[in-house]
Amino acid sequence: MNDYLLISFIMTVVGASTPILLAALGELVVEKSGVLNLGVEGMMLVGAVTGFAVTSITGMPLVGILVAAITATLAALIFAYLTLTLTANQVATGLALTIFGIGLSSLLGEGFVGFTIDVMGPVFPAGLAEHPVLRVVFGHNVVVYFSIAMIGAVAWFLKKSRAGLILRAVGESDSSAHSIGYSVIGVRYAAVAFGGAMAGIGGSYYSLVLTPMWAEQLTAGRGWIALALVVFSAWRPWRLLLGAYFFGVVMTLELYTKAAGITLIAPELLAAMPYIATIAVLALISLRKSAGAQAPACLGQPFKPST
Repeated sequence: MNDYLLISFIMTVVGASTPILLAALGELVVEKSGVLNLGVEGMMLVGAVTGFAVTSITGMPLVGILVAAITATLAALIFAYLTLTLTANQVATGLALTIFGIGLSSLLGEGFVGFTIDVMGPVFPAGLAEHPVLRVVFGHNVVVYFSIAMIGAVAWFLKKSRAGLILRAVGESDSSAHSIGYSVIGVRYAAVAFGGAMAGIGGSYYSLVLTPMWAEQLTAGRGWIALALVVFSAWRPWRLLLGAYFFGVVMTLELYTKAAGITLIAPELLAAMPYIATIAVLALISLRKSAGAQAPACLGQPFKPST
C-alpha cells in the first residue's frame, strides 16, 4: 500500500467511525445513568433527515446539525417520558422508538429524495487541509474534531466532576442516590436528552458529509453497532474511541476491496462484515466472566420514587 492510498484509507476510516462514535458516546452516558435506550437507530435517522432538510433549505450545515440534535433530543424525551415517568418497559419502548424514527424519517424525507448539498468542508486552511500528509490531522470537518473532544469531555465528566459522580451513583444504586436527596428521574432525563442529541448529530453526519443526500434508512443499521460498542468498551469512553475506529476499519476495508476489484470474497459478505464483527465482539465479551460486572447495576431497571 503506497503512502497516498494509506492516507486516503485513514481519512475514510475517520469519516466512517465518527457518526458511530458520537451515537455510542451518547448511549454510554445514558446507560451510565441506568437507562437502556435501544432507540439509537431511530434517533439517528430523525437527526439525519431533519439535518439534511434544514441544510437544503438554509444552505447552512451547522444550523442543520443543531436542528438534528434538537429533533433527536425531542424523540429521546418521548422515550424518557414513557420509561421514566410512566415506567414503561425500556427495551420495548426503545425498539418502538427505532420503528418510529424509521417511519418518521421516511415521511419527512419524501420531499427531499434526489436533493444534494455541498459537503461540509475542513476546518483548517487549504494549505493544511489539502497537504498530502498533514491532511490526516488537519483535513477533517468540525464534527470529527467535536467527536474526539467529546470523548475527552465525557471521560473527564464521568471520572472527575461532581455531576458525573452523581450520574454514576444513580446508575449504580438509584435508591441510595434518591435517599440522599438526588433526583434520579431528573438525572436520567438529562442523560437521555444528551444521548438523543449525540445520536442526532451522528445521524446528520451521514446525510451532510458521508453521502451527502437523503435516502430511506440512510444509517443502514449503524445505530445497532453503536449499541454494541458501548458493551465492547465496557462503558469506558476511551475504549469506545478505539472500538469505533476498529469498526471504521472493518467498514472501510469493504469499500477498498470493492474498489480494487477483489472478488475472492462475495460482495454480500463484505457488506455484512461490520455486523458479523459486532456479533463476534459481543460473543467474545460474553465469554469473559467479568464482563457483566462492568455494566451499571441498575441498567434497564425502572425506578419509582418512594413516597
